[in-house]
Amino acid sequence: MKRERFARRRHPLASLAACAALMGAALLPGCASSPSSRFYTLGSDPAIEQAGTANPASPPAFLIEVPTLDVPTQVARNQLVVNDSATRVTVLEQERWASPPADELRRALSSDLAARLGTFDVFASPHPEKVPVYRIAVNVRRFESWPGSRAVIDAVWSVHSLRTQAVVTCRTVQSEAVGPGFDALVAGHRRAVGALSDSIAAVVRALASGARAPGPGTGDCETGNLERTAGSGTP
Repeated sequence: MKRERFARRRHPLASLAACAALMGAALLPGCASSPSSRFYTLGSDPAIEQAGTANPASPPAFLIEVPTLDVPTQVARNQLVVNDSATRVTVLEQERWASPPADELRRALSSDLAARLGTFDVFASPHPEKVPVYRIAVNVRRFESWPGSRAVIDAVWSVHSLRTQAVVTCRTVQSEAVGPGFDALVAGHRRAVGALSDSIAAVVRALASGARAPGPGTGDCETGNLERTAGSGTP
């Protein structure tokens, strides 16, 4: 009789343990199959880099500076932000940039421009005072990702000659058609960056040659001069 009572007393606990074990077993497959993140980068264009290093200038006739870029707040995150409509976006947790979009854009532009112009980027690095330097500032107003449709970059940018204080300010709106999939979307953004680099490089060449006009394909531009201010320390 005592054994029977003891068995009855333990029965609820045994049932609870069994239920817990079953719940744990049911959760394990879900944990094991949770989706992993995929990382994307704008990187550099191998064809452009190869062309730029085929006949390296030694030393380069001028240098460039590509400071940190400004990008819209809504896309300034590691997750890809895709457009569903004109008024709605989706943040994709599993699809991510390898580094923040501003860094990806700056690195890609720096690489493209250095290769196109036969020079290198000296941003945040010491450089000889006698070598002309062109500072390239870029403010990205739109960085839109429309999966299976298009990749859009809308940027206002300027090229500033630190020696002569000449400055050219332009706007580029570049839309690239893309196929399905996120790889195609990122590749579209890479092509848009390449087109932006072409426009900027044309203006740098024009300024370096002493021309006042911005150069071909950059009609949406304004030219002028920045005046030095006493004691400003501007090179």
